[in-house]
Amino acid sequence: MAWSVALACASAGEPADVFQSGLVPDPDAAAKIARRLYPAAALTETGDTVLDFALWPYEDELFVGAFGRALLLCDRRLFCLDDDARRIADTAAAALPGSHCGVLVLHNVIRSCWFRWYESGVLLRDVYVTAEDGVVVDQGERLPAERPFWRAVDEGAPDVPLPFDPEEFGLALAQEHMFGRGIADRGKDGFLPLELPVRRFRHA
Repeated sequence: MAWSVALACASAGEPADVFQSGLVPDPDAAAKIARRLYPAAALTETGDTVLDFALWPYEDELFVGAFGRALLLCDRRLFCLDDDARRIADTAAAALPGSHCGVLVLHNVIRSCWFRWYESGVLLRDVYVTAEDGVVVDQGERLPAERPFWRAVDEGAPDVPLPFDPEEFGLALAQEHMFGRGIADRGKDGFLPLELPVRRFRHA
């Protein structure tokens, strides 16, 4: 399956313990976070949907899910990989005190993965890889879920073309560090991350 994703996901606690059935959305908290990201723009709340339909927003859309111990944020601007994208990532990481936060950007045409990892608002890992250009950014200590992917490079293989699939790389990080399960995997408890409710906003 080819994925396009522009997602920040934070949890105050181990993801597998936080992301379970029974999460209750807080629309007021979601609106506050949306206004923090677009302080000068006119925001309009346009209803609710689920994460499955929010992963790759239109350019004038923002999706936020706030659940007390968890936060989801989908914003296409993350795909730009610029200062504004980093500001959005930093804002999401700091929105939930004491949380761990992963920021995942995948693109099904460019075949790339950008991933940032924060703990208590502090950026600890920043990696950007593409199938054609190899390793573009590789900063901070590697996370456990990504280490098997680097084995060939660490053993001397060239990184151009990239010796692993960027999408598989990103989804493995999301499974281990963001949700505690595969984003498209329904658990025995009936919980499926893609069914998490999110609030939709349109901005000027």
